[in-house]
Amino acid sequence: EVQLVESGGGLVQAGGSLSVSCVVSGFTFADYAIGWFRQAPGKEREGLSCISLSDGSTYYADSVKGRFTISSDYAKNTVYLRMNSLKPEDTAVYYCAANVPSGWCDVRPEIYEYDYWGQGTRVTVSS
Repeated sequence: EVQLVESGGGLVQAGGSLSVSCVVSGFTFADYAIGWFRQAPGKEREGLSCISLSDGSTYYADSVKGRFTISSDYAKNTVYLRMNSLKPEDTAVYYCAANVPSGWCDVRPEIYEYDYWGQGTRVTVSS
């Protein structure tokens, strides 16, 4: 059974940094792509970044490019999202998701859809 568990959320001051983690199980880690998304109250879910674990290719949405960094640790079956220069508008529930890739990934739903989702971890950025 595929399972994704996020952790690392919490309260951080504006301008600070935070890392969130996604531990995956139930499938072969290198066969999948992992994406990070967030959803704030009253807004649609927003794709942030993804990594295709078969070849290491990554994608970043314009809204987080230059501030957020995605990485993976094969030994721990974990994907991380390092968030720097956080702003109050980054406040949201952050989710990771998984799908079988073909050597690439994206976080635009009309381009690339994810089949498996975690429960999310809350990030609050204070002003």
